Amino acid sequence: MASLKEVKGRIASVTNTRKITAAMKMVASAKLHKAQAAIDSMLPYERRLNSILTRFLRANSSGWDSPLTSPREVKRVAIVLFASNTSLCGGFNANVIRRLATLIETYRPLGKENLLLYPIGRKAAEGVKKLGYKAEGDYQLLADKPSYRETATLAHELAGRFLSGDIDRVELVYNHFHSMAVQKLEQRMYLPVDLSDVQGSADDAPTVDYIVEPSVEALLRALLPKVLRMQLFTTLLDSNAAEHAARTM
Repeated sequence: MASLKEVKGRIASVTNTRKITAAMKMVASAKLHKAQAAIDSMLPYERRLNSILTRFLRANSSGWDSPLTSPREVKRVAIVLFASNTSLCGGFNANVIRRLATLIETYRPLGKENLLLYPIGRKAAEGVKKLGYKAEGDYQLLADKPSYRETATLAHELAGRFLSGDIDRVELVYNHFHSMAVQKLEQRMYLPVDLSDVQGSADDAPTVDYIVEPSVEALLRALLPKVLRMQLFTTLLDSNAAEHAARTM
């Protein structure tokens, strides 16, 4: 049976731990408010712009198709996974790694050399290494400090490799910030640009006769890469907000 001194020591230890975790919660909560404001201002704009673009592509009567929207036989896949640099955020990181393991099994017939992994966050990089794969780059800083410039560089690399035929598909795995208490694990195709997700809304929407200058081709060549950069950055902000919500809880 523990002595009175040992019991008092344990009580003091628990009290100190409570103070530390309370301070950590305050820090996480402050970061969450900032991250939530960023994603709340960006996500509606990104979704609306993407919806307008996809409707325009569906209604395009010129017959010109962007290579970024053209699916092809999948022989090589890139996966971008978003996690955090530190722990103490519940199942935030573990859920992403588990989904990655499932995806690896799905694409195993392609061969290990045909699966390229882009981990954002130290925990994502550690998960990639444990699964026996080599990361395509170091993106740990993006997990703590989302940067549009660095995200745009990554988006440019992915689009370039897709256009050159080096990769045939790009998938994103991340936690979506649904609310303070709920973070939903998401997996979606980044490249080629998927037009099927707005099939219903596009069919129900009134027909729009677009007047395009200087040409449809010029518009899509300029706009599609910008939309892809914004999509990747929005996903990063979404994951960042979900991380701080998970850490606060």
